Amino acid sequence: MTDTQSRTVWPAEASTAQLVSQMSEQVSTLVRDELALARAEMVEKGKRAGTGAGLLGGAGVLAMYGVGALLVTIGAALALVWPTWLAALVVTVVVFAVAGVAALLGKKQVQQAVPPAPTAAVDSTKRDVDAVKSAVRDGRH
Repeated sequence: MTDTQSRTVWPAEASTAQLVSQMSEQVSTLVRDELALARAEMVEKGKRAGTGAGLLGGAGVLAMYGVGALLVTIGAALALVWPTWLAALVVTVVVFAVAGVAALLGKKQVQQAVPPAPTAAVDSTKRDVDAVKSAVRDGRH
């Protein structure tokens, strides 16, 4: 490394080439530092997201057990006025009916999402390409 490369040259005593070289080094350093900061931030956010997803999963499992307990409670309450087998059957039929409705609604949502390709963006890009081709053709004539 030469003496001029190892020290900062102040604008009054620097040539344009030296200033451009310094600017290039400083921009490169700035970009590297910003990328390192962004990486560290994303790692931290990823850890938090993973912890949050784990807690949400645990909450979902506990909610499923809660729904099961609620269904048993409903069945027990109905068993006070109906025979136990009829109370259990009614609860089972209602649960399957709700599951069927949820399945139909989910199927409808999935069908609306298919195909997963971003069709609007693809169509827009095709129109842009066609417009550029048209402009090129018109410019040649």
